Amino acid sequence: MAKIIMVNYMNNVKQHLKSASLGVAVGLVNGVFGAGGGMIAVPLLKKCGLDQKSAHSNAVAVILPITLLSAILYLAKGTVTLSDSFAFVPTGIIGSIIATFALQKFSNALLQKVFAAFMIYAGIRGLTR
Repeated sequence: MAKIIMVNYMNNVKQHLKSASLGVAVGLVNGVFGAGGGMIAVPLLKKCGLDQKSAHSNAVAVILPITLLSAILYLAKGTVTLSDSFAFVPTGIIGSIIATFALQKFSNALLQKVFAAFMIYAGIRGLTR
């Protein structure tokens, strides 16, 4: 009985360490590149058993606090000016609202294809700039 409890405990510890290390990777990518954490978070969340829509929704929930923290740190260092970023906030909010409702209309298969196409586009653009 004690051996089973210990095995379960070690499996839980391994899972938590794996999740924590994946969280660090998502935060690093998002912090360094200013975006892209979701591109890593979505496949990782799918690997954890979430369907496509749930993975996208949860990736947004994961990225929000990471992005806010990054923004605060960049503001504290003086590398971000609020006046430059404010131009994007209203339209970004509008886009977020539209996307939240649109996500519910997409099938998982279509969402996966659109996400894959966007990842390919972002990769090509990153290589050619």
